[in-house]
Amino acid sequence: MNRIPAIRGMPQVITAAICLVILIAVFSLISEDFASERNLRNLPRRTAPVLIAGIAQSVVLISGNIDLSIGSIVGMSCMISATLMTRGVSPVNASIITLICCLIAGIINGRLVARGRLPSFIATLSTMTVIRGFTQIVNKNSRTELIGETARAFRNLFYYGEQQFLGIRVFNTVLIALFLWVIFNFILYFTKTGRHLYAVGNNADTAGMSGVNVPIIVTTAYVISSLCACIAGFITCAIDGFGRTDAGTTYEIYAIVASVTGGISVLGGRGLLLGTLVGASIWTVLQNGLMLAGKPVAVGNIAAGMIIAIAVLHDVKFGGINPHADTAVSVLTEDKP
Repeated sequence: MNRIPAIRGMPQVITAAICLVILIAVFSLISEDFASERNLRNLPRRTAPVLIAGIAQSVVLISGNIDLSIGSIVGMSCMISATLMTRGVSPVNASIITLICCLIAGIINGRLVARGRLPSFIATLSTMTVIRGFTQIVNKNSRTELIGETARAFRNLFYYGEQQFLGIRVFNTVLIALFLWVIFNFILYFTKTGRHLYAVGNNADTAGMSGVNVPIIVTTAYVISSLCACIAGFITCAIDGFGRTDAGTTYEIYAIVASVTGGISVLGGRGLLLGTLVGASIWTVLQNGLMLAGKPVAVGNIAAGMIIAIAVLHDVKFGGINPHADTAVSVLTEDKP
């Protein structure tokens, strides 16, 4: 137990967890509805897509970059899958085609950053706009029709369905998010690819001189991000039952808040996905609590902006330019990042 706080990034996770507990206690006192069985049961389902978007952003941030196109990829996933299903394509084939399109977007992002040497902010700002435009022309800049009864299994898989474990009913959306969280935790902390992601985030030049294929690792980070964004788009489509041109417009904010609140460093090379789970929960609890307390949406937006600013200021103040800039080689030789 004494070693836990010494794990790199764990102090930030512990701090975020304390904040989460305080938020839950405060909103439970303010609103009786917040602590109701129905609300507490639905909170994990509301958290799931935020967590998935947070995982997408966290992996890219760990590699020392950022992905502003997550929301646009969510929208493209929602719109393409819905459009195909309304035109008679089976949900399975529609999902496969949509996934391929989203992965291509991730590869393009990775190549622009890794090979094109564009700053990740500029590269993904550009693709964010292009992808949103593509989303708008998929169905002639209008929402689709309802995806219909043939897509009932699709909607149940990604949102409405649930499974029972030891007498506890768990929504499929939560299971999907937790599955992705476990998989990418394993990749980050127990595989060579994960060590290389941390090494590149610490110092890309040093990692490259140590034998890491930096362009491949950066592209891998963006492909993982687009995969998660695609699944979040499926969830959005399942919730609405149709495709919207504006779907996913705020997911880049969700992703950044979930990541930085949980201690993922914007400077690269540091952070734990456990923190992303806590950060996503903080965001959902905050939004849900403010809504039940009768506060306007603007309060939540203000809080989100303040959370991002405070987290980044803390990162810069206590992390310097990059506190692990000379440790890329040591990261490569560690059992875990």
